[in-house]
Amino acid sequence: MIHPNTELRFISPEIGFGVVATKLIPKGTITWVFDSLDQIISSQTLARLDPLQKVFLEKYSYRDHNGDYVLCGDHARFVNHSFRSSCISTAYNCELAVRDIQPGEDLTDDYGYLNLTEPFDCVPEPGSPRTQALPDDLLHYHAQWDRQLRDAFRSFNRVEQPLLRLLAPEHQQEVLAVAAGEKTMESILSCYYREPEKDLGKNLSS
Repeated sequence: MIHPNTELRFISPEIGFGVVATKLIPKGTITWVFDSLDQIISSQTLARLDPLQKVFLEKYSYRDHNGDYVLCGDHARFVNHSFRSSCISTAYNCELAVRDIQPGEDLTDDYGYLNLTEPFDCVPEPGSPRTQALPDDLLHYHAQWDRQLRDAFRSFNRVEQPLLRLLAPEHQQEVLAVAAGEKTMESILSCYYREPEKDLGKNLSS
């Protein structure tokens, strides 16, 4: 579920729709949690779907660390990409605002931490040399994203957290311990799905 102080708006003809803050969402706020409204679709199930359904899921879902597709049950599926994203995924089935998100501002993710199946061409952004989000971006940028998350967690207990109660109990305990400095934050790298290696031996003669 996406933060309650958001709504779906048309951004531009180039970008389409996006998720926009209706009130200030301070740094350190949980902006999204995985909850019972969200649907998990395995890759095996996806393979059996109609092509039209596959296109929809591949556009509006992300892959978790198990390689399953997660389709958000609300307008969270319309969060747009940015190389300077305002929100970042955590290892605790939630995302944090890594800076203040002003009223009227787009909530954004870097699609590089969403386990893409293929490269995603992006609108160029000032200050970023990247032009694509890639399936293995988590391997290359996790340290940068971890630094931003650790900094955001320092503000966690100073802001309202309307989504905290929707987190699974084990994740609630972990984020509260991290925010209190009682536990080291788990790296975003744990969100990475490593594609299984193909068995090349089947193609070799004995």
